[in-house]
Amino acid sequence: MAYVNPYTKTLWVDEVDEYEGRFQETDLGGGVVEHQIIRGEVYTEGTPQDASHFNHMEEGIYDAHQELVAQDGRITNLESYVNPETGTVTLTNTEEFPFNDSAVSVPLTNERDNLNYVVEIIKVEPVGNPGEIEVSDRQVNGFKLAFTGSASSVKVTYAVIGGYDQ
Repeated sequence: MAYVNPYTKTLWVDEVDEYEGRFQETDLGGGVVEHQIIRGEVYTEGTPQDASHFNHMEEGIYDAHQELVAQDGRITNLESYVNPETGTVTLTNTEEFPFNDSAVSVPLTNERDNLNYVVEIIKVEPVGNPGEIEVSDRQVNGFKLAFTGSASSVKVTYAVIGGYDQ
């Protein structure tokens, strides 16, 4: 069955007028200056920028996002997407660059039904150069985090999404 997109996109058009960017300045006294746009002849009428258009766009973005979540095999439980398991862990490195012993096992509070979960890195607070944050060795009860740089320590805040059967 072919997917039918329910969203009708808006073609946004810039308004173009004779005096683009021109305005009249009036000194109202007391340090207050009023600027009034001088438009001249309007060559192209622009798309209205109002709540109706912006809310239509927001609804389309939201609906598309929901559709992606519903289709994404990694995220099988919407509740885990809306309320992901989050945590913070501090990774330490006692080795001299280019060596690094920062890998640490991170236990999951809620054991997963499968390995189809995503670990999103939300915030990184390094002491030094953290390089890249790596997620590895995913299991139903946890995963490993490490960094590749020369930092002495890195505080990592993460979110775990999915991993549950429907």
